[in-house]
Amino acid sequence: MTQVPSEPLVDTLCIVGPGLIGSSVLRAARADGLIARRTIATDIDPAVCARVRELDIADEVDTDPSKAVADADVVMLCVPVGAIAPVARALYPHLKPGAIMTDTGSVKRSVLADLDGALPPGAAYVPAHPMAGTEHSGPDAGFATLFVDRWCLLTPRADTPPDATARIVALWERLGARTRIMDPEHHDNVCAMVSHLPHLIAFTICGTADQLAEDTRGEVLDYAASGFRDFTRVAASDPVMWRDIFLHNREALLAMLDRFRADADAMAEAIRHGDADRIVETIRRGREIRRSLIENRQA
Repeated sequence: MTQVPSEPLVDTLCIVGPGLIGSSVLRAARADGLIARRTIATDIDPAVCARVRELDIADEVDTDPSKAVADADVVMLCVPVGAIAPVARALYPHLKPGAIMTDTGSVKRSVLADLDGALPPGAAYVPAHPMAGTEHSGPDAGFATLFVDRWCLLTPRADTPPDATARIVALWERLGARTRIMDPEHHDNVCAMVSHLPHLIAFTICGTADQLAEDTRGEVLDYAASGFRDFTRVAASDPVMWRDIFLHNREALLAMLDRFRADADAMAEAIRHGDADRIVETIRRGREIRRSLIENRQA
């Protein structure tokens, strides 16, 4: 029988960058009561901080990250991938001894390579990546159940204390996520296929539609069927966030793109030459992947 926790896991949790992910963590902590006794939100953008105050999703809000993290037991960086390393290095000197810093970035290898600097005594860094999100961004976009039944992948470094990793695993599990620990390079390869490549294709298809002759373009937008609408939903995602992801995971992403190009060329050849068996087999395999997502509660 699973023991129900009776005390908050973390005394003070600081969210740096309360956008979709960060504000969802704050909302879940507020709704649950067993994640953190006290929550602090911080952002260098005063408008973001003002909105978090209006939404009342954090116990405290501070526009100065260095002050906001000073008393935190766990500091979670919910900033774009390109900002993780510089923000972490800037905040290292302001962490209290024994604090745990973590992040939510979807690229690990290049970010970890840039994470130099001296942590305070006893402090630890635990990289994490919640595989959850929507095409929306900002403090208003979050919701408390965003992470329920979604995966959070953790890629601790060789020098990461096991107890710090266990604490962040427990944090994500209390947020409702399923957790798995993996190697940073393997993480980046997996995410290139299941997340980064689909976004790249969606952005590109929208770009193709935008460059059609004016009359055809209008009809595409007017008569877009569910296939186009559903596939291009993610193209509404934040451009800066995805620019950073593409550039920081370029090697894995380009490798997956090359494989996709080869498969797309093979499908084009099958259509060109009327290879009905190849077409049906490709569609069948696609259906099996979709069914597996549904069975794994990820659809």
